[in-house]
Amino acid sequence: MRKRQCAKLITQSLVLATIYVVALSTAHGQASSLLEKDAINRSATSAVSICEDAAAPSSLKNALRQVCLRKPAGTVDFTIQKTIIIGFVGGFVKHDDAKHPEVHFAACLRDRYPSRIDAEVFSNHDGQKALRQVLHLLDTDRDGALTAVEKEHARIIIYGHSWGASETVTLARELGRNGIPVLLTIQVDTIAKPKQKGSIIPSNVANAVNFYQPGGLLHGRSEILAADPARTKIIGNFRMTYENHPINCDNYPWLARTFDKPHHEIENDPRVWDQAASLIDSELSDPASSVTSLRTSEGRQVGPDNSN
Repeated sequence: MRKRQCAKLITQSLVLATIYVVALSTAHGQASSLLEKDAINRSATSAVSICEDAAAPSSLKNALRQVCLRKPAGTVDFTIQKTIIIGFVGGFVKHDDAKHPEVHFAACLRDRYPSRIDAEVFSNHDGQKALRQVLHLLDTDRDGALTAVEKEHARIIIYGHSWGASETVTLARELGRNGIPVLLTIQVDTIAKPKQKGSIIPSNVANAVNFYQPGGLLHGRSEILAADPARTKIIGNFRMTYENHPINCDNYPWLARTFDKPHHEIENDPRVWDQAASLIDSELSDPASSVTSLRTSEGRQVGPDNSN
């Protein structure tokens, strides 16, 4: 028993050390070149979508290439109920770090549904800030308190990678404590943060999906479970592997690519973002979609081609 506990503590220490080293590498990379920093800031704030940005890194364009190929929502946008979409980046990444596809994915969604969604990305350490923003957006009469009707009409989707995937579940749980339903959570290679449980989906979530990979020192939770299966549909736990299907990760620092590559390959995997976009499109384009109907439906089994 002692040996098992020691092994567990060593593994946890190595995981935290790796995250810290990768974070330092990312911070150093951002500060090492003023020109590079300026380019990142322009990419993060530019009105040009990554789908149309010829200067964007090929690794990022490839990560979202299938999302970019989706047809514009067009007039369908006017029939969509107002929806809040919250994304979380992993590690110690800043909310607007344009090296990460989570940031560009939100921008793609805003381009696709310009008038019917509020999509914003947060650092995984800013969960309370994200919660306050959601509560503010739901408070349509701006009286500082949510009515039962405002809560009932809430349409919220949350996604995240690594620690951001853990924060995805934490935010959903906080919303549940406030009596607010969540349509969908999307987790990509969940790494549990201290004092968080990223594998148990709270009962206020209608649908949840988990993408994970088993390689490398940092690898995601292989299974998520519903706290109440009668109220939450687990769409699937989808295993992704990259031994024979490498993904370009040139948008990340050298240390991340060398010591933690699989954890970032799934973050750059175009199939993952395409499936995420497909699920979000289904929620947004179906006027009949609601928490009640989703809880009682049989759900949709979706997943990437795992033949690799």
